[in-house]
Amino acid sequence: MFIEKIEKETLLKPLQVVIGIVERKQTMPILSNVLIEKELGKIRFTATDLEIQITTTIETGADHESNAAITVGGKKLQEILRILPDQSKVSIEVKENKAQIKSNKSKFNLQSLPAQDFPTLSNQLADARKISLSQRALKALFSSVQFAMAQQDVRYYLNGVLFVIEDNIFRAVATDGHRLAYNAIAIESSSEKIEIIIPRKAIVELSKLLSDDDQLIELEFSSQQLKATFSGIELTTKLIEGKFPDYQRVIPNYTNHLSINRTLVQQALQRAAILSNEKFRGVRFVLTEKNLCIISSNSEQEEAQVEIETDYHGEAIDIGFNVNYLMDGLSSVHSEMAIFSFGNPNSSILITSPDDLEFRYVVMPMRI
Repeated sequence: MFIEKIEKETLLKPLQVVIGIVERKQTMPILSNVLIEKELGKIRFTATDLEIQITTTIETGADHESNAAITVGGKKLQEILRILPDQSKVSIEVKENKAQIKSNKSKFNLQSLPAQDFPTLSNQLADARKISLSQRALKALFSSVQFAMAQQDVRYYLNGVLFVIEDNIFRAVATDGHRLAYNAIAIESSSEKIEIIIPRKAIVELSKLLSDDDQLIELEFSSQQLKATFSGIELTTKLIEGKFPDYQRVIPNYTNHLSINRTLVQQALQRAAILSNEKFRGVRFVLTEKNLCIISSNSEQEEAQVEIETDYHGEAIDIGFNVNYLMDGLSSVHSEMAIFSFGNPNSSILITSPDDLEFRYVVMPMRI
């Protein structure tokens, strides 16, 4: 018997930790599987897509059992465990190339591939540098920038987040070429400058797995790899090679500022977005003394116009933006007020927060 009468929740929880990187359809069938290893009262779960690897371990207490390892379809095993009644006891038995899962009067036979064929990422962390910070701080840092990552850009270095660690400051930057998000936090680190690009998929998985508390996460960096260790989880990812754009040149220093209630402008943008062009999603920002008018129109000649009273006294601005980009940025401002800073009608817009002085969000203008 590989695993005997263990509660389904005990198996399901670690499986859900690693399952996020498993794809059903893979060029290598074994990459759809999860490696489950049993040794000395512990069960270890590992998943990989050859770029990222996630491992987590649970204690079973039964240290008299013999060591063993199998691989089974991760998504199928997850669905089986989910559908079983709460508090069900589960047993797994390995017979030839099958894993038989039993619970009460239910029985499932899953294909199993040899554990020795499971590919794991080689360790490329020789001379790695380490930093530690709270999971809450890192999670907040990610959430304030990750929405600006590119998704499948041919400029592969945009499909991730830039980490810059220098002089006890941890900076994170993401851009897709149309907008850029930047934030920074203070950490305890006196090491020389580190600059690496973490792939999109690793950022998304880390964001899901990090807890919103002060438990620590340890990050180990080399020029090829990042390893994050936290809450009994190890996530290892390859890094993106390439030169990230000079974010400092992109972040402007404007003199025209509009301080406005964040919720008010979000609601105005949502109304205007209804009649914006479905493909380009453009809205016009027409800013005059004490008034902001947000205008949208579409190919059916329909138009929306939403006005907000302001305390603005700068020069008049008429400028177009992608409404989704603006709403993404405002969702990352957690203060009551948001600050919009403008240059000329051909310049980007800068969104900042009075409660998070490091946060910067830049959106390039569009012709409407």
